[in-house]
Amino acid sequence: MKTYKLISIVLLTALSSCSDFLELEPEYLANEASFYKTEADFETAMIGNYSELQNIYNAPLLDLTELTTDNAYIQWTSPTSSEFECDEMRITAPNTFVDQVWNGSFKTIVRCNTILERIDGIEISESIKKQYQGESYFLRAFSYFNLVRLFGDLPLVEVVFNSPDEISTFDMTRRPISEIYGLIVSDLQQAQALLQGIELSKSRASAGASEALLGKVYLTQKQYPEALSTLKSVIDSGMYNLQDDYASIFTNANDELPESIFEIKYISGNIGEGNDFSSLFTPPSFNAAIFPNNMNGSGRIVPTLDVRNSYEDGDLRRELSIKDSLLLLDGTYEQLQYGLKFVDFTVGLQGDGGINFIPLRYADVLLMYAEALNESDRTDEAYPFINATRNRAGLGPISGLSKEEFALTLEQERRVEFLSEGQRWFDLARTGRTIEVLNSYFQSIGASFSVTQEELLMPLPQREIDIDPNLKQNPGY
Repeated sequence: MKTYKLISIVLLTALSSCSDFLELEPEYLANEASFYKTEADFETAMIGNYSELQNIYNAPLLDLTELTTDNAYIQWTSPTSSEFECDEMRITAPNTFVDQVWNGSFKTIVRCNTILERIDGIEISESIKKQYQGESYFLRAFSYFNLVRLFGDLPLVEVVFNSPDEISTFDMTRRPISEIYGLIVSDLQQAQALLQGIELSKSRASAGASEALLGKVYLTQKQYPEALSTLKSVIDSGMYNLQDDYASIFTNANDELPESIFEIKYISGNIGEGNDFSSLFTPPSFNAAIFPNNMNGSGRIVPTLDVRNSYEDGDLRRELSIKDSLLLLDGTYEQLQYGLKFVDFTVGLQGDGGINFIPLRYADVLLMYAEALNESDRTDEAYPFINATRNRAGLGPISGLSKEEFALTLEQERRVEFLSEGQRWFDLARTGRTIEVLNSYFQSIGASFSVTQEELLMPLPQREIDIDPNLKQNPGY
């Protein structure tokens, strides 16, 4: 059985059902032959793409980007083998989080391809057609961007297969990173153009989100002139602003905030549409009194003492991001550290959190712009943008640093600004600091493990290699 057969199965699965988590409509079931006939069909398919992001960010991606770093560890005494591998940076090809991120992302890519090909064949208004096309280009780029940063070379799939012959003749081998980034850039440019002037919820793609993500793509590729012009355009648009209250970004009713550029929507009280951050980020204590019904957490992705100690004195973000004591049923406190971001303290059922996750926000744009300026030897111009986030955190401005000093200060600023937001692994990888930073941390806690050069890329899922050995595993796995 070849990879193309698996993608065919993914295609059929992707088309079979989508849950409208935005409008809370009943699940729509249809086979491919009768689907994609009406605007409502395309809306249902599009919502299915967004719902897949719920699954990817509801633990798997955070395990690969936070638990693998100096930001988080496992408190729970009986972690799964996959969690243990992430915590000790010993990830293997059978790891379930690797498999979930890979397959969830490619499911979204296949769905987007189908929408892009089939939408020209129906009677639909030009504005709605542009909207669905723009959203599909954005989500395909978003998915490929996560994949290429984690896995490197990838199969490049941007077509729909209409027959077994088309599938069998398609080249499913891994393509170079440069080709993947070429598609990502093209997709985001098209998404920005198509979505210009279209007003949608921030839980859906937009021209602004496309441009902001494009700026991050350029920065990741070290294309600093392009990153500067793109990110400056987002800043100059005036569409986004920093929240005055940092905590409001991560607590209930964080929908449509001025700082939010793109968010993943979760809804409590609706089975399957809530998040599990309340369990993941809080302690596995059976006598905790922090949730209704005395629900206990699981302590699977908990901030380390190292990251808590890394905050500067007076940084307001520390107490808004990390709690250092746990309220117990008898009214006393236990010295246990846990995360506060995205934790819904109003619900007492695991997997029912109603706080949106925000993978792209304006603070990121400001700090990326500061990074691009510094890397372009324009450090003096970068201070206002890093000082904006520091000012909100109650910290004084910085100035007078060398290029190298500024880069390290910015690394630290991003660490505390985006704790628990799935940024740490990607930030260290982008700046080439993963091995130095993480191995220093592992040594400081007396760990016997370390990160090697080969481990800077994750292994492809073992199931994919078993299906098609020609796909070729990353070196070292």
